[in-house]
Amino acid sequence: MIEHIVLLKLKSDTTEPQIQRLNDALLKMGKEIPGIVEISAGINNSPEGKNHSFAYGFIVRFLDAAARDAYLPHPVHRQVAGEYLRPIVDDVLVFDYEH
Repeated sequence: MIEHIVLLKLKSDTTEPQIQRLNDALLKMGKEIPGIVEISAGINNSPEGKNHSFAYGFIVRFLDAAARDAYLPHPVHRQVAGEYLRPIVDDVLVFDYEH
């Protein structure tokens, strides 16, 4: 399994409806791209104060590295990133690991 962790610094003018549309698109994407086992997403609620302004995150769990590698250029992934993610994001952190 590959855990694909994505953390987002949102633009200051990002609205709750924009976040909800991104969330909905991510969950739908999980049903449309082969090799995705699960997607979870949400707003940071850690009380530790160590999020470095990353306010929203999601995790995509893949069957294996080949599934992750096929997802990256997949048209549905590119559409979700272009239409829902990039317009509301100032910075992105991506961290993958295998287990």
